Amino acid sequence: MTLAGCDGTSTASVAKPDSTKNATGEVARGTDPNGAPGAGASDSNAHSRISANANDTATGLNPGRTRHDEVSFSAAIRAGRKAIASWPAAPAALPGAILPQYRIVAYYGNPHSKRMGVLGEYPEQEMLSMLDDTAEKWRKADPSTPVIPAIHLVAVVAQGYAGPDGKWRLREGPDTIEQAYRWAQSRQGLLFVDIQAGHSTLQQELPPLLKYLERPDVHLGVDPEFYMHYKREGIRPSAKVGQMMSADVNYVIQVLDQLVREKKLPPKILVVHRFRADMVPDAESIRPTSRVQVVMHMDGWGPPWLKFDSYKDYIVQHPVAFTGFKFFYHNDTKSGEPMLTELEVLQLLPHPLYLQYQ
Repeated sequence: MTLAGCDGTSTASVAKPDSTKNATGEVARGTDPNGAPGAGASDSNAHSRISANANDTATGLNPGRTRHDEVSFSAAIRAGRKAIASWPAAPAALPGAILPQYRIVAYYGNPHSKRMGVLGEYPEQEMLSMLDDTAEKWRKADPSTPVIPAIHLVAVVAQGYAGPDGKWRLREGPDTIEQAYRWAQSRQGLLFVDIQAGHSTLQQELPPLLKYLERPDVHLGVDPEFYMHYKREGIRPSAKVGQMMSADVNYVIQVLDQLVREKKLPPKILVVHRFRADMVPDAESIRPTSRVQVVMHMDGWGPPWLKFDSYKDYIVQHPVAFTGFKFFYHNDTKSGEPMLTELEVLQLLPHPLYLQYQ
């Protein structure tokens, strides 16, 4: 089959026994390792996690970064420090919420494609060992925030051809989704299933995934880059960057909210990809709930300065709730610079709590 997802082709001019486990093997998120109240106990808890040390002087970038990197980094830090004061308070989450108590470190892709990310690029055990090493680096970089590893599977994949139903997307079958779930379970982690809807809709693609989302350790991502509606009707996915409106995202939130309520699940996480303003032009109208925690995820690639600019312009200046930051093992290093480190990214404000690697 042909997969046409986040394959590293530029489509835009801007960047794109465990102590946390309980006796049943589920992640125990009601208290932190020191017995503090669990995530969502109060709005101030969430605010403190995303803004800790906001008034401290940033330690700066590693030696060897360019002047352009330094300028963009400083601008992002200033913008974040200013935005924190009025950052929207997240709804007080229900018991069992993951954010902001934990940081998630996710490996992204599809096992049928080497171009879409690490899930398909490396053999299974090598990939999982890499995930272990990456999660450990984040634990060492910020010992105050426990890390949960995750597998982020593109379960509905945008295609370069229309297909028999004309929807320009391919739905992965149960075998692939269960394989990814087993990977996540092997690391006592989370599974995210991601939707690249093409010319289909969220209303058509979300319901078949609900049987997986009924599991307490399965969460969701949606990718506006491959949502070919509004001004993108009739255009092949990847030929232009797609678009979602807040109404689309809010529809997903309401479906997940109802699922959590009816099945008595812990809160879900919804990851929304973004590396351009027009991918979600009215992002401030997205409405998280106490049952659905929203991560606005900066997933653009490029040199450090471009990633800092993108985080500032498309995440910090359009606040929603929690934030994410993406790393590309190959595309981020095309300019010859090393990939950003954990300590460099941790200085951004708000502090990203969802880190994804492709």
